[in-house]
Amino acid sequence: MRLDHLRYSGLSEKAKKEHFSRLIQADPVLWDALHRVRSLNLSDWWLVSGALYNSVWNALTGRAHGYGIKDFDVAYFDDRDISWKAEDKVIQAGTSVFAGFPLPVEIRNQARAHLWFEKRFNKPYMPLRCASESIERYAAIAHCVGVRLEIDGRLTIHAPFGFDDIFSFRIRPNRAIDNRETYDIKARRALEHWPELIVQCWGEQG
Repeated sequence: MRLDHLRYSGLSEKAKKEHFSRLIQADPVLWDALHRVRSLNLSDWWLVSGALYNSVWNALTGRAHGYGIKDFDVAYFDDRDISWKAEDKVIQAGTSVFAGFPLPVEIRNQARAHLWFEKRFNKPYMPLRCASESIERYAAIAHCVGVRLEIDGRLTIHAPFGFDDIFSFRIRPNRAIDNRETYDIKARRALEHWPELIVQCWGEQG
């Protein structure tokens, strides 16, 4: 395991974004996933959260591609039809496209998130206006990142809070919504796989 895992933490945000992009493109599992999602022609889609920041932590600590990653999450936004039937059609198409992929892939329409979130988590959830807005509500600052592979091969990256927490191996609460239970569960699991992490308690300020 590499001991210089914090080597990019002190750089400018521009430099960190460049290193983030490079590390994502260098991961064969991620790169394969991005190409597969792009082939679905989804509206306003992003590969989000754990598959991204976990892959960066693996690269910086010398761990294997895919280590500690439970699944890949794909967020898209299509408010033309927010029925479960319409979303399930996309999910089934994704199942076909991701046949043989080494990890489970969960594809969800963020235009429907408000329909099930409160029932599942017993917390209010305002309807979203786009998929990138959902990224801004994830439980931890480090979680708030999404990547999309464009037709011309460029990566579009949405990181509303920057990259410092990812490259500093730091987990801090994102209090956009009261997501403490999810935060605590994900923080504990992350620490089990990446003991280099510094985890801030939900009630701790800073």
